[in-house]
Amino acid sequence: MLTFFRVNAVYQIVSLVIVLVLIRLPFLVTPLPLLIPELNWMIVGEQMSNGFLMYRDIWDNTSPLSAAVYWLITSIFGRSQAAFQFIAIFFSATQAVYFNYMTNTRQLFTERNYVPGLVYVLFLNLSFDLCTLTPTLMSTTFLLLALGTLIKQLERQGATDEIFELGFYLGLATLFYLPSAIFIVWAGASLVFFTGATFRQHSLMFLGFALPLLVTVLVFYFSDGLGDFNRNLLASVFRVRQYNFNDFQSLIVTLLIPFVLGILGVFQTLNYTRFINIQTRSQQIMILWLVVAFISVSLMPFLAPMLFVVFIAPLAFFVTNYFLLFKKKFWIAELIFTASAVVILFVFYQGNSSASGFEATKLESLRVRTALLPDYIVKKKIIVIGADAGEYKDNYLATPYLNWNLAKYDLENLDYYDSVISVLGHFRADPPDYIIDKKNVVPKLLKRVPQLAEKYRPTPQPGIYKRVN
Repeated sequence: MLTFFRVNAVYQIVSLVIVLVLIRLPFLVTPLPLLIPELNWMIVGEQMSNGFLMYRDIWDNTSPLSAAVYWLITSIFGRSQAAFQFIAIFFSATQAVYFNYMTNTRQLFTERNYVPGLVYVLFLNLSFDLCTLTPTLMSTTFLLLALGTLIKQLERQGATDEIFELGFYLGLATLFYLPSAIFIVWAGASLVFFTGATFRQHSLMFLGFALPLLVTVLVFYFSDGLGDFNRNLLASVFRVRQYNFNDFQSLIVTLLIPFVLGILGVFQTLNYTRFINIQTRSQQIMILWLVVAFISVSLMPFLAPMLFVVFIAPLAFFVTNYFLLFKKKFWIAELIFTASAVVILFVFYQGNSSASGFEATKLESLRVRTALLPDYIVKKKIIVIGADAGEYKDNYLATPYLNWNLAKYDLENLDYYDSVISVLGHFRADPPDYIIDKKNVVPKLLKRVPQLAEKYRPTPQPGIYKRVN
């Protein structure tokens, strides 16, 4: 496979796309399990298509441009998992092709070929959850564009005013996935260490970074949603997370081979002494990328392979170097690549297999389960007080309280007048047909808000309340 993609021909672009589609074809024929974050994004898009404003009317921490994409998809296709997968293939193919184009155009390796794109495609299929359209995947597209702009500056005697584009791409990446904001540190450090950028040019980069963020802030300010934007998105990044052992197990199983190959690639790269200047500096920039990516892990809302797309570019870079530096014994590189690809794809397909195997690759904690609801609660407007375990799969969201970690701000603070007024206002604006109470909050809510006590009555099923008028 490596030998085939070492041929530097334009038709290899099509080959990369074909390889990506062939790898994912079984999942396009046999549907993947619906994941909780995936359902969450569909509901966000659905609510936005109904005229609700993100953060003010939908309490969730999905970043604004990602939410806008989900709104567009849901407006056209409804809750379509297939649409998410096909558009994810488009973003994945675009990234692989651009990554290969950039490395060839800027001569970042000792030879021009399509091995970088092939490695990138392989690493995009580490786990079945990478098949869906995640904010991280969309954000990484703009991080790659930022990388291309930064590498372009390395070819010149000093940085140019095009450096504004670098900041602008990072700003867009942040609006797709908020933890990507930390890559402004990567860009700033790279400019300081590897270019002759002046203070004015640094200022241009930060201006480009700030511009899309300021426009977004103004949109929510004039929509009377700035406070909600701050609480439900910006502040949510710094909340303490609680992960379970299975989260780490899935990451270890899926990321072990890419990181082992990446480490071998780093050492092999450092031991090779015939790189030209731009190749050496691009390697240093990629090491900085890895460092910043590790820091961004602490800002992730949960742990899953889908969020580690940000590591793929530097890992693919060093792994490509690892393979290409087998000059005289390239058959060894071919053998290692083939064995690695077999294991990676086995883990990839095993995740959706019903056969017993690596349970960690099945991501059970992220799967939407069949909710234990009465048969008559289907296609109803509901609110789930507590973590959603699938209740929204066949129902619609009422009120803004989609994300329980954010809803706690109101629903677990009913001793405060502001919270009571807020809950009442949201129930009046978008009343649910049923309340699914997993936290025993409703008795206190109905006691604090007599207007709601007149409208909701308990059903024979514990924890379920029905609107009576």
